[in-house]
Amino acid sequence: MTILFCSQLVVSQNNSKTGNPDNIILTVYIPQPVEGLPEIAVSNLENKLNKIITTNGLGAAYNQRFILSAKVNLLTKDVTATAPPMYAYTLDVTFYIGDGLDGKLFASTSTTAKGVGETETKAYLNAIRGIKEKNTSIQKLIETGKQKILDYYRTNCDLIIKEAQTYSSVNNYEAAIASLMAVPMASTDCYNKALDVTYPIYKKMINRDCKIKLNQASAIWNAGQSYQSASDAGAILAGIDPEADCFDNVKTLYGEIKHRVLEIDKREWNYILKEQMQESERIEAYRAIGVAYGSHQQPTTIYYKTAW
Repeated sequence: MTILFCSQLVVSQNNSKTGNPDNIILTVYIPQPVEGLPEIAVSNLENKLNKIITTNGLGAAYNQRFILSAKVNLLTKDVTATAPPMYAYTLDVTFYIGDGLDGKLFASTSTTAKGVGETETKAYLNAIRGIKEKNTSIQKLIETGKQKILDYYRTNCDLIIKEAQTYSSVNNYEAAIASLMAVPMASTDCYNKALDVTYPIYKKMINRDCKIKLNQASAIWNAGQSYQSASDAGAILAGIDPEADCFDNVKTLYGEIKHRVLEIDKREWNYILKEQMQESERIEAYRAIGVAYGSHQQPTTIYYKTAW
């Protein structure tokens, strides 16, 4: 079964060393419509799945290849003879992790959830709320899914790198870096290969950006020749990576502006250029590019194939 899923590509924000040290990302996906389940209960189920992901040390984001999905079946439905009547539901909730694009199931597990409420909707909500994010079967599901995802990157590493190089060949450096930075750190060999490929692509990107920003700063400064135009130009220059090939020209313009500002305004000009990038800072820059790239994409259409 092929399900149409429309969303926005967003790189996970939960990738800190403490929150998601392996940089493994899952998308929550619930096929629509969900028969018998109220809309608010579907939303709560999505929130529960996101919480399962993050509580178990992974990252959650939209439009990723690997998905955590769930199906809900109503096992029993009882109505008490009390005033007011109470609804008591027993649900069978099955969780799935797999490759949403290939339709390959990695792992699944089921749990029983019970909820009681004054309305049918509240009974559903209380049942979903009662699912424990770190129960043994769910933890095992996450661990199995994680290993299968790492297997995918180990098997397909060369294809991922080739795809990134294709992006780079058409000057789409941000897409290339975002693709490479999606490789989990836990996939050590592929992650290291991705880092090796990322730097030359990053260098092309900062060289392009350096020329653009240098021209922008020069135009702003030449048009104004004032403290304000110096500040506007300085803000642009301060954002240029010091490893860019045109950085000597950046320093020259910076020196000219600083000298001239002191002459015409009698004030110190306090913008500071970057002088060097540590390796850790550079990797964080790669990740920031991936996040920025994802957050600025237009909504896209992804076909998730699931027969689970």
